[in-house]
Order: sequence, then structure tokens, then C-alpha cells
Amino acid sequence: QVHLVESGGGLVQAGGSLGLSCAASGRTISTYSMGWFRQAPGKEREFVAAINWSRESTYYGDSVKGRFTISRDNAKNTVHLQMNSLKPEDTAVYYCAASHKWYGLMDLKFYDFWGQGTQVTVSS
Repeated sequence: QVHLVESGGGLVQAGGSLGLSCAASGRTISTYSMGWFRQAPGKEREFVAAINWSRESTYYGDSVKGRFTISRDNAKNTVHLQMNSLKPEDTAVYYCAASHKWYGLMDLKFYDFWGQGTQVTVSS
């Protein structure tokens, strides 16, 4: 069992930056692929970014490419999402997730463990 806790959310103006962190406990995440998803009110949960266990590959949703960066620190059992040039449409609850898989990381069905989420609000 992997327990995930997100932090770093908050309120920011459009054009600003935020860094989210996901701290894992229970097991090392070094053999898990890690992802970030988000869900806005009334919308389905949407893929944001993922990084495979070896850190050799990263993946991004089209709406965040060039603005968001995912990284991981296996020694600290943490994953980070740096969000720059934020837009009001980035407003959502952001979730961290862990997957045993190295494929299909854009699909939430391949993830085994989820955090409770952290709210990000971008004002215009």
C-alpha cells in the first residue's frame, strides 16, 4: 500500500507559478510510475503529467505542455509538479497517483494509488 499526500496548492494570479509536491509513505515509489491528474467542478478527472519509474520518460497533457514540469526524487519518496504561466482554466483539484505500469500513464485506470488532492485556484 502506498499512501500519497499532496501539498502546495493555493490561490495564485494568472501568469503566476505554483509548485505541488506529493509525499509518499508506506512503500518506496522508486518502482512506480507517478502521475498528476486534475478535476475541475463538473468535469471529468483529466491527465496532467506523468513520469515513469526510471525518470527516462515524461508525459504531459496537451493543455499544460511547455508550462508544467514533473519531476521525482526517489531518495525522498516525493514527486513534484512545477506549474508556470498559470491560467484560470488550470483551476482544479490536483491529484497525485502511483502506478505499477510503465505504459498507459495518461489513463487514470492504470493507477493503483491516489492522494486526496490539493486545490489550485488561478484568478484572472
